[in-house]
Amino acid sequence: MVNLDVRILRLEPMRVASSYGFGASPEIIAHQKMTAFLEAKNMLQDYGGDYEHGLGKGRPRHIHFGFNNPNPSAESPSYGYEVWVTVELQVEPLGDVRIIDFMGGLYAVTRFENIERIGQVWQELWNWRDHSQFKPAHHQYLENLINPLETDMSEFVFDLYLPIAE
Repeated sequence: MVNLDVRILRLEPMRVASSYGFGASPEIIAHQKMTAFLEAKNMLQDYGGDYEHGLGKGRPRHIHFGFNNPNPSAESPSYGYEVWVTVELQVEPLGDVRIIDFMGGLYAVTRFENIERIGQVWQELWNWRDHSQFKPAHHQYLENLINPLETDMSEFVFDLYLPIAE
């Protein structure tokens, strides 16, 4: 078993803007839609960071989460990806970016760098949960991209959020 640095975190309910992409590289599509939305709403200057340190009184941040929707399959090179960004109550939808309320939940969280490792780190986190006192849960798994404005994908920093139950 790999020795991951895993912390347990409860995500509180949050309001998010949601953009969607589908194709061979849906992350790029969804991210471009979200960036355009944030530019139009004058929120891009406060985009990025991690959930634990980004949200708080006097420090509104627009935290980036994402997840496959649906997952890739062997039958098709195309799949979906959804990007969520935390927003304040007064933010309204625009174009095909919608606003949703997420109920939150309990998560096992680990941080890593370089998107090329994402599949390996997800597998290590699932293995960690299988050998922990926690059980699988059914709320949304999430990828928190800490530095969404970074242009070099090898420099991406992620927190992976694996749903757990006690």
